Amino acid sequence: MSFDKGPRDDRWYFSIMAPNTKGKKFAWLDPTSIYINGRAYHDLLDDLCAEIDPKDVDVVAGLDAMGFVLAAGIAARIGCGFLPIRKAGKLCVDTDSAVMTNYTGRTQSMEMRLPAYAPNTRVLLVDQWVETGGTMHGAVQLVEQQKGIVAGMVAVVMEDNENTAKYREKYKCITAIQPNTKWQDQANAQYLESFKTYNPESAFPK
Repeated sequence: MSFDKGPRDDRWYFSIMAPNTKGKKFAWLDPTSIYINGRAYHDLLDDLCAEIDPKDVDVVAGLDAMGFVLAAGIAARIGCGFLPIRKAGKLCVDTDSAVMTNYTGRTQSMEMRLPAYAPNTRVLLVDQWVETGGTMHGAVQLVEQQKGIVAGMVAVVMEDNENTAKYREKYKCITAIQPNTKWQDQANAQYLESFKTYNPESAFPK
């Protein structure tokens, strides 16, 4: 199966993301169809890594769980190590913890191995999708608790709200769905026009 993705800067792969079919306790869409399709996944990594200067990053941290997919790919591309930031109770070593409220409004704890790095290590935070910013806030707390420096944030998209506006002011934020575009407007409304013609087979690997 081939794709007519149009101009390279059109971010063609957004149109193969899947709508939520399971109800309000789940995220409103599923980007994993991008990861399944090799061309889409590598084009996404190309677009994200084009804005990252490897000289500014010491380690790439992925947020549990789908942030692992992007963070590990980015780390490999820019020649850095990968640091998992996990939900509580998953790590078998000593940990730091931070409390956060996720996109569903539930309060959860996140953990990071202790120690994970030396003071002043520059940590690039990566998650799949930033809605309310609560999970990312927990990750920032963990980095700072170990005297690290947040080198920036990366995601497929950051939805526009008060919390994410503060992130954009304070950190370098790199997103595949870029601000002030039709895709950003649709993400803010939590509905993509491509859902009308979504076909799961469009993401099948060849």
